Amino acid sequence: MSTAVLALRQRLRRVPLSVIVVSIIFLVIVLLAIFAPWVAPADPNRQNLLGRLKPPGFEMRGITYWLGTDDLGRDLLSRTLYGAGVSLSVAVLSVVVSSLVGVTLGMIAGWFRGKIEILIMRLVDIMMSIPAILLAVLTVAVLGPGFLKLVLVLGLTRWPRYTRVAYAQTLQVANLPFIKASELAGAGAARILFHHILPNIAGPVLIVATAEFGLMILMEAGLSFLGLGIQPPASSWGSIMSVGRQYLERAWWIVAFPGLCLFLLVFSVNVLGDWLRDQLDPRSRTR
Repeated sequence: MSTAVLALRQRLRRVPLSVIVVSIIFLVIVLLAIFAPWVAPADPNRQNLLGRLKPPGFEMRGITYWLGTDDLGRDLLSRTLYGAGVSLSVAVLSVVVSSLVGVTLGMIAGWFRGKIEILIMRLVDIMMSIPAILLAVLTVAVLGPGFLKLVLVLGLTRWPRYTRVAYAQTLQVANLPFIKASELAGAGAARILFHHILPNIAGPVLIVATAEFGLMILMEAGLSFLGLGIQPPASSWGSIMSVGRQYLERAWWIVAFPGLCLFLLVFSVNVLGDWLRDQLDPRSRTR
């Protein structure tokens, strides 16, 4: 057996069983979301009023509705699969937007200091003093619902956390000898920030991004549940549960299955994020 294979087996043995389990859960959800058009047994928007509010396992016209149907007779399994893609897309794009804005401002504040630092960090304090979900609800209510608007709203309400982390890390890295050597060699501020400082602060930023990813999924589901996120006929876990709450006593499955998927996805992301933090930040490991 080759040395590379033995090294890989030793590394896998060090990974906790819980991390392996949630990794499999996360991977399965992601793959189902990506291949939803091929995996889904029916059109998620096809209505069948004769088969509305049918329980899991209901069969009609040769089609088995494994998770039942909703109030319009649409296949709940298909809508849940497509909803996974929506939730993951919104979360990924929102994290990208917030991290780009937050990390850039944090590095600028930590490098240039002075008035720029004061202006950026006071803006961060103002943003942090307002609950993110409240700010998102107010912004969406003003701008109106929609996929791209939802991504921008979520991304632009969560950037201050990245800014604080990037700012603190930049202050530490900026005083290291190789940064001073780059300045003496004539490297510009942009080159130093993005070629030297950014790679050295990527670890803490990645830890924040994993935590924010799960939060973005919950915020998207919450806004869609309130009718401020993804709009019908597009499927979202939050919007599916919003419809299902009206029929909770007679059609519990409309809320239960999307809610279970939401729980598993966020739980797996949080567990993976904690494990990743322990790997990237040895000081946080329990001894």
